[in-house]
Amino acid sequence: MTNANDLFNDYTGTENYYKHWLEIVYTDGVKALAEKCSCYWLIDLIGSHQTNEKVRNEPFQVWELKRINENEYVVIATDGNDNIIATQSIPFSDFPFDSCTIWLSDGIVLLPTEY
Repeated sequence: MTNANDLFNDYTGTENYYKHWLEIVYTDGVKALAEKCSCYWLIDLIGSHQTNEKVRNEPFQVWELKRINENEYVVIATDGNDNIIATQSIPFSDFPFDSCTIWLSDGIVLLPTEY
């Protein structure tokens, strides 16, 4: 099983913050992931779920993208204690890895190694 996070281990902090139109901010590592894997849609997805009060009220969120089969994925968001706060099916994606984990902490979307 391939994990995108393994490719981006070098990101251990950020020099820049990028403002997303959905009122979240993301780091250099997330930007690199989005560019290299053509998955800006994943940032959009995380941002769009912030309109849900249950999700928005969690200051720390863990977002996991997991391959279900060949081109089908699921995104599961938890509060960091395995309590699910959101899920979304992705019926088709050309994401090149089997999984990926992104955190959102106080409105900032980052890779776990950037925390």
